[in-house]
Amino acid sequence: METIRISTAQNVDIDYEVAGLGERIAARLIDLAGFLILYIIAAILMIVASISRSETLIVVLLIIFLVIFMFYDLACEIFMDGQTFGKKIMKIKVISLDGGQPTFGQYLMRWIFRIIDFGFFLGWGVVALICVAVSKNHQRVGDMLAKTILIKTVPRTKIDNVAFAFTLPDDYEPVFKEVLHLSDREAELIYEVLTGFYQTGNAQLIYAMADKTKKHIGAATPEGMNELQFLETVMKDYRHLTANMHV
Repeated sequence: METIRISTAQNVDIDYEVAGLGERIAARLIDLAGFLILYIIAAILMIVASISRSETLIVVLLIIFLVIFMFYDLACEIFMDGQTFGKKIMKIKVISLDGGQPTFGQYLMRWIFRIIDFGFFLGWGVVALICVAVSKNHQRVGDMLAKTILIKTVPRTKIDNVAFAFTLPDDYEPVFKEVLHLSDREAELIYEVLTGFYQTGNAQLIYAMADKTKKHIGAATPEGMNELQFLETVMKDYRHLTANMHV
């Protein structure tokens, strides 16, 4: 399993799985299947237009199909947060190597170099297949030049894991009601950091996450409570206060 380390908005490093060759091929095939359906529809409309001798309609349909085919990947990735419909179904997306959302320039660079990766005169995608198969982070030429990478979007931690990770007594009283300011993903990140600490004993991440969490929810640590206890209490409070929200 290949991973890449990404710094989250909370400045905590989390490892994400890099999308493999199989996921990329499957996503591309799904997109191509969509184009095949669109082509069949366009062909039927062209036949109808030819019967009615409407040459203008034939030209318009051809131009529309070619424009969609050419700009599909670029438009989808820009407006669908780094995904096409195929990537969305396969749960993979494009991100920048610095962990952020790619800029328009990076999306454009990936799109421009599709002519090399998937060009008709270069083996219909053989270049892309070879690059993705042999490169360290499974990048094609466009990814390397744009400094982007495809990752799996399914987080290692689900909100259900967070919700049931801490067993609470019936009379439990939350300490930090401010935890309601946390999103599900932020709670998942805290849980991942705690899990990592339990497994490795790396306290540095605990200190960093505790500091960011305190600032984010605006909570003050009671006297005698250390950073680890703070995060554990935050998770217990989150579990208690959101128990009825995720039913």
